[in-house]
Amino acid sequence: MTYSQLSKEISYALRHAPQEYGLTLDEQGWVPVEDLIAALKKQVKYSDLTVQDITFMIQTSEKKRHEFAGNRIRALYGHSTEEKIKKDAVQPPDVLYHGTAHKFMQKILGQGLISKDRQYVHLSQDRETAINVGQRRDTDPVILVIDALAAWKDGVKFYHGNETIWLADEVPAKYISRT
Repeated sequence: MTYSQLSKEISYALRHAPQEYGLTLDEQGWVPVEDLIAALKKQVKYSDLTVQDITFMIQTSEKKRHEFAGNRIRALYGHSTEEKIKKDAVQPPDVLYHGTAHKFMQKILGQGLISKDRQYVHLSQDRETAINVGQRRDTDPVILVIDALAAWKDGVKFYHGNETIWLADEVPAKYISRT
């Protein structure tokens, strides 16, 4: 087992398929860590898994996808489960970024950013993260600038994902420009 594999497995379990692992997320996406460990230990490669392994994985991860609180764990963002994970709205930075492929530009400029198969639109606090995300679908992605403060003042809700990721239900096109 590598910590990278473990992170991907936990992300899959907590973001997309908790039912496959016999897990039930609460309304904010939390599950008891012992339930997660018990579910993962059913696989031979995780038979020796401990809370310390998960703690180390979270502490050393560059992407900061998960968090602990007491004896619970959750994925911070990226959910596609039917039950929407509830988050508290928070005032965003003045500007956020979104990296995307050229082929999506017409649609985005017409309808704005929508969540599609995820629960929230993912935005980046810095251009570098937006570039990295955008490069998943385009080697030379378009970087969009989101006037997040104006959107917030007009009632668009934003949610904190982690140190570099912000979430929104949607971002209307009028708050989006190209760099």
